[in-house]
Amino acid sequence: MTASTASQAAPVLDLPGIRRAVDTALEEFLGHKAGTAADGHLPGEITELLHSFLFAGGKRLRPLLCVLGWYAAGGHGDPRPVVRVAASLEMFHAFALIHDDVMDRSAVRRGQPTLHRQLAALHGDGRDREEGEHLGTGAAILVGDLALAWSDELLHAEGVGWGQLARVRPLVDAMRTEVMYGQYLDLLATGRLTGEVAPALEVIRYKTAKYTVERPLHIGAALADADATVLAACTAFALPVGEAFQLRDDLLGAFGESETTGKSRLDDLREGKHTVLIALALQHADSGQRATLRALVGNPALTDGDAARIRGILTTTGARDKVEQMIRTCCRRARHALDTAPFPPAATDALRYIADAATTRTS
Repeated sequence: MTASTASQAAPVLDLPGIRRAVDTALEEFLGHKAGTAADGHLPGEITELLHSFLFAGGKRLRPLLCVLGWYAAGGHGDPRPVVRVAASLEMFHAFALIHDDVMDRSAVRRGQPTLHRQLAALHGDGRDREEGEHLGTGAAILVGDLALAWSDELLHAEGVGWGQLARVRPLVDAMRTEVMYGQYLDLLATGRLTGEVAPALEVIRYKTAKYTVERPLHIGAALADADATVLAACTAFALPVGEAFQLRDDLLGAFGESETTGKSRLDDLREGKHTVLIALALQHADSGQRATLRALVGNPALTDGDAARIRGILTTTGARDKVEQMIRTCCRRARHALDTAPFPPAATDALRYIADAATTRTS
């Protein structure tokens, strides 16, 4: 089935409604898991912590794009099995974020302490600080592992046929492999700052563009038995949009306000993330500015004053403006891809809205 031959898609797609449906699927799943834990006298705090983590915020972008991929490929009928598959992507994302916060030693996620910090505080009585932090890290890894296992359970949603699963499973496997490679490349690059943009763009491609946009669209489209033309159109839209999203995240990581982003704007700078923004600044900085960047970016004791000096260099070297231009270029490419995509108008309009949001979002 191709989108060009399907006319059953709703004339207007209710994006907030799709997000609410995904939330309902997650609520129902975690409610069932909480009941199972109670029956087996297992620690109830795990489902409580995962529920708190999942519902502390987040845009539900991956599940939203999964459902839009289904519509883009002409999907019609009962969307509930598709929503459950989409919810599995959010559960997998919880796993990825929990482990990401451990690797980055982050203190805050979505305006609240990261899970490993919460667990260290929860079980810190009678332990010294080092023991408490070690326990919190280990426990968070286990909770993340459980979220990974539960994402598989959600994937095998009631109403999803074996043929659909056969089409979707290779895409899910590819998504998981790609994001792990992207995360690995990100770890290797952290703290090793250079003026090379290509390595930073490679991390973006695997850690964000493919993971966040392309594969969720592919998974949803595969549930509607999309052909190669539809999948290729998804890719043509997804990769530039995903790049734009990550470039915007890089800017927000340095210039955003914690009240809107939900995390400190010192974290990425303290970690020494090798972003396109930092690479461009190093390319165009003078010797004094380069020395300042190398001394401050990656310093775990970075202060607000230090961060202000970095932001000044990112601005005066033109790196900030260049990244903004890259975002606009990516969004133009994505909109152009939609102009020729064989999607129903409602799906095209929804995807165009998402592309436009990448240029202006503040969190």
